[in-house]
Amino acid sequence: MGGPTSTVITRNQKTKWDDTMPPLLRPLVKAYLIGYTSAVGPRILTLLIQHVKPHITGARQKCHDDDQRRQLPSLGQILKGGLDPQRFPTFCALLAGGSTLCEIPLKSLLDKLAKNNSDLTRKRLSRFLASFLSAYLSLKLLQSKKPPPKDDESQKPTAGRTLDLTFFTITRALDVLGASLWSLYLTHSPSPSAFKSLIKSTTDPAIFALSSALVMWSWFYHPDMLPKTYNKWITSAAQIDYSLIQALQRCREGTLIYAKETGQAELLTPLCQKLNLPEEWGDPAVSYPFPCELVHLGVSPSCEIHAISRFVHSFIWASKTYLPLSLLLALRNPNLKGFKRAIVSAARSSAFLGTFITLFYYGVCLTRTRIGPHILGKTPEACNKIDGGICVGTGCFLCGWSILIEKPGRRKDMGMFVAPRALATLFPRRYDVDKEWRERLAFAASTAVVVTAVLEKKERVRGVFGSLLSGVLRTD
Repeated sequence: MGGPTSTVITRNQKTKWDDTMPPLLRPLVKAYLIGYTSAVGPRILTLLIQHVKPHITGARQKCHDDDQRRQLPSLGQILKGGLDPQRFPTFCALLAGGSTLCEIPLKSLLDKLAKNNSDLTRKRLSRFLASFLSAYLSLKLLQSKKPPPKDDESQKPTAGRTLDLTFFTITRALDVLGASLWSLYLTHSPSPSAFKSLIKSTTDPAIFALSSALVMWSWFYHPDMLPKTYNKWITSAAQIDYSLIQALQRCREGTLIYAKETGQAELLTPLCQKLNLPEEWGDPAVSYPFPCELVHLGVSPSCEIHAISRFVHSFIWASKTYLPLSLLLALRNPNLKGFKRAIVSAARSSAFLGTFITLFYYGVCLTRTRIGPHILGKTPEACNKIDGGICVGTGCFLCGWSILIEKPGRRKDMGMFVAPRALATLFPRRYDVDKEWRERLAFAASTAVVVTAVLEKKERVRGVFGSLLSGVLRTD
């Protein structure tokens, strides 16, 4: 019986591509490949789209002989650029590889210096120190690649290109520490299970809602605090006339004051003309506050009808992105059930984004028209307060709770996606080069917390990122 059984087990075992590789080198190689793919893949996809688009749109004749000749060298430059030792792939390899390779000598050293501590304590400490050292050096490597010099040589060089990566890691470390404290609380607290269940079910939505509020506030009043691509995407999703944003910004700054002539009539008057609305509505000296129908872009005088219209348009806009992606993922295992699940998932995500945008706008209208005037009054001073930040703040507060439409698993990942961007709005995006060591310390400490947690128990680092990191650092 033993012979056949062992044969069956051997045959059923799946061979992994890295099985022939020395175990300690597996994290380094896997991290490099993932880093290279993430650095090169999107650029190759963009190049492919540029190549295919003329054939789809029928513009092939006009073009693109010159572009066709340039595309092959461009592809070579993209592939070669990913191999630069100061780029993201090497950073990933140094971070993951160093965390595992340095652990062994550090463990041996601690075994000699800290004999009184338990073996588990020494192992945890060696992992933490190995990850800390690797993270510090890897970020230093990434920061060593300086951007091209600017034309104005007198301008003092600044740092901050890696801040988004650092804030992402800090957020993940805070999440690990928060989850650990919550687990400790559950172990020792006699609190009723209903309370614990409530906290568990609302934490991820609250993280997303708070983070979204900070991001949307920054997008409206401090757009320079957001990455350019992220800021551009939000603007595209919002579909708003920029003059309306400027009007509320100036109201907050105090340069637009209702019932006073401050020379601001020319800001919204062109929009009134464009929408065939009375021109005096755009003059804050005459009309205070400017009617919500301007915010509605002429859709309807009703705030509720405008909200419904926003949801429909936003749902369709989001579906153009979510539906193709969901169907593409379903093609991995094509069957009718999978395609139905993909359509439902795309519809849910589109409804989430449509509700997000709708709640933001309706929050603004709710404060300006439905509730605010009944609480603060309708005087010019009250209108200045409402349009000076309260209405936008209400929209920012409400919009993030649309996350409740998504499944609990998605809420977690989306909260962790938005939280680093929210954290980044609280700090300058550029700083003096001589302070880079501070960022490296913060990044190294946060990375050490996350890596130590995922090596000890992969479930402690939540979401897709935790599974990915656990797979990269696996040596067995």
